Amino acid sequence: MTEQNNQTILEVSGLTMQFGGIKALDKLDLRIRHRKIAALIGPNGAGKTTFFNCLTGIYKPTSGTIRVSPPGRESKRLNGLKPNKVTEQGLARTFQNIRLFQDMSVLENVMIGCHCRTKARVLGAIFRNKGTRKEEKEVVARSYSLLEKIGLVELADEFAKNLPYGAQRKLEIARALATDPALLLLDEPAAGMNPQETAELDDLITEIRDDGISILLIEHDMKLVMSLSDHIFVMDYGKKIAEGTPNEVRNNPEVIRAYLGEDIEAIHEREEDYHD
Repeated sequence: MTEQNNQTILEVSGLTMQFGGIKALDKLDLRIRHRKIAALIGPNGAGKTTFFNCLTGIYKPTSGTIRVSPPGRESKRLNGLKPNKVTEQGLARTFQNIRLFQDMSVLENVMIGCHCRTKARVLGAIFRNKGTRKEEKEVVARSYSLLEKIGLVELADEFAKNLPYGAQRKLEIARALATDPALLLLDEPAAGMNPQETAELDDLITEIRDDGISILLIEHDMKLVMSLSDHIFVMDYGKKIAEGTPNEVRNNPEVIRAYLGEDIEAIHEREEDYHD
């Protein structure tokens, strides 16, 4: 393993999110390493999406620290930053409920993601100087490249609302990738997908990791989690109750019974079916 792959890209220490008398997150600690796929699992209501909302500036944590350290860039504390500033620091996400610009084209949805890295400002947009026109061409080219990567380039001119459900999920990932993230947060990316779409998602996430992007996903599809993950965190009632490799989590009877809802043998059988 290279030194870069040992680097911690996200460090969360003592993260607490309190709503009135309810602690949605309770002194949560975790670390994500560069070029790794980590999964966050647990029952509904465990605090997983709340955690994502804290990471991305939607919620301001009650206490604790979130620090991101993209390779080759200065480490940055994210607490209190607005969502657009968090994106600028290298975090991008998808949502449990798809949030696309439904009446815009597939291509335009991806282009919007690119604009957090562009330099043109209001005057450039008005007067369309040489630099602005060059940058616009680069945005279009990058957007087409991302659509080709996820297999939607032939639908570039279609309205997002007309895409099948699985394709909309992929488009949301492409828009997140357009922000040039160091860490991609995927909130239940396989939700609602059929087996073929889920297998394609498995390949896509692996390819994204191989391109040098770290990934943290929330997912209830345990076949996908066990197939993809280098490391798994298990949450319940806002606390991290376990973590480890897929084998360590898979063979932890307490975790399996309480949070995966099935026994070890059932998981092994389903994984064998998945890989056949």
